Amino acid sequence: MSKAIGVFRRLGLAALVAGGLAAPAWSQDFKVAMSSPPTSMDPHFQNITTNANVIEHMFEPLVMRSPDGKLAPGLAESWSLINNLTWEFKIRRGAKFSDGSLVTADDVIYSLDRPTTIKNSPASFTQYTKSIVGKKVIDANTVRLTTGAETPLLPDDLVSVIIVSKKATEGLASDDFANGKGMVGSGPYKFVRFLRDDRVELARSEHYNGPNKTPWATTTIRFIANPSTRLAALLAGDVQAIENVPTPDLGRVRNDANLSLITATSQRMVFMFADWRDKSPFVTDKNGAVLATSPLKDVRVRRALSMAINRDAIRDRVMEGLAETTENLIVPGSPGYVPSMVPPKYDPDAAKKLLAEAGFPNGFGLTVHGPNNRLVNDEKIAQTVAQMFTRIGVDTKVETMPMAVYAPRGAKYEFSVALIAWGGSVDLTSPMRALLACENPAKGMGVVNWAKYCNPKVDELLMKADSMDPLVRSRILREAAGIISKDVALIPLHFQVSAWAVKKGLTYKGRGDERTYAFDFKPM
Repeated sequence: MSKAIGVFRRLGLAALVAGGLAAPAWSQDFKVAMSSPPTSMDPHFQNITTNANVIEHMFEPLVMRSPDGKLAPGLAESWSLINNLTWEFKIRRGAKFSDGSLVTADDVIYSLDRPTTIKNSPASFTQYTKSIVGKKVIDANTVRLTTGAETPLLPDDLVSVIIVSKKATEGLASDDFANGKGMVGSGPYKFVRFLRDDRVELARSEHYNGPNKTPWATTTIRFIANPSTRLAALLAGDVQAIENVPTPDLGRVRNDANLSLITATSQRMVFMFADWRDKSPFVTDKNGAVLATSPLKDVRVRRALSMAINRDAIRDRVMEGLAETTENLIVPGSPGYVPSMVPPKYDPDAAKKLLAEAGFPNGFGLTVHGPNNRLVNDEKIAQTVAQMFTRIGVDTKVETMPMAVYAPRGAKYEFSVALIAWGGSVDLTSPMRALLACENPAKGMGVVNWAKYCNPKVDELLMKADSMDPLVRSRILREAAGIISKDVALIPLHFQVSAWAVKKGLTYKGRGDERTYAFDFKPM
């Protein structure tokens, strides 16, 4: 495998003008509004984009992704395969944490070990590190990692694992990070202040020497869950950029001479999961009594629910076109993507027949749960799907809540049918391992398998997919994709199309991983 070496992007500095030094763009404060606050500031507490979106301003993983989804240097300036079980990572020369201390190989090894020490994580990072059975310091800037089996996606996995300072974080509890303890990273910004559910204040790190230098001396990341309020803050000049532009206002943004709209199809697959347990807490008879045996266990019922969903209507009316319907869990061109797999045709009559065949001609009662501040139009999607379920005789209620409340409840398996999403994957093994593998925390499998799905054949194929031969891997993953679809293990809806709005005079390149990085907003 060839060595991956990054090309650093460097920004110019200020220009002299007649009469003195101009006020350069890089000395200004920048304010951006995100739609969801982090649930924790501990980089290893919960594997969720809302946390990574903020944390990756101050910290780095070894490997990052470019806006188009390709692997790119992070804290590691290069990596290479020594043999089929051994990878070598070279830490960027002169890389320093925000306190001025050098990043060392010991910090890297400590950071790869730390996820196993985090207790009660709603979504553990151990799925990305469990394949590593050996870690060796070659020198202060070189680490070799040995895996127990061929692991072609180890660099991809390490995109998700943040490197922290051993000295600054050793002995800290996850809650300590919100108070500033341990907030010592090697990223372009240093931590100033965190006001929960309101904002994070950052300052440019004078010690950063990596590829993502920021033009902004200070940055404030505000958290504004309400889409209309978020847009109003942009229009009023309270912020210079926002993510997740509200779909009803897309036309308004496009027609505003003072704003620019940026869109990008994301790797985030929005889906429903249906509980596979014998008894499920929100599956009831028509009088509200929990059924002794859940109909969701029957594949015909799960297929009926999928057929009851008019995905095209959700795309066109709810999402205003900011969605691409799918039956696949990963984007086209990715290993495991099957072009012939398409969403089931919207057919409420056929769905009713399937319910009758499964022994539920009169349907049953159900509550659909979902977040209300995480995905584009998440609450509207949940309400729309519930109406579609009700049309086939499944009397459906809806309960939504902030992601900070929703994620811990989902991790405790408190829902029966729920809306959620998986993003940032360019290979089927990632969602398989996290969402669909039979639960095995010791191996990092099924760490967010909220549906309790378990098919040993899928697990077998997942293990076989750890092959360095890309053709073999692709064939195995396509087979697994077919089984997952046949089982209706999940109910895919669409890939989300992300939208950002910025003030004129700024540029931003939309990202497939949906990250909103303040350092990537540049003055023209």
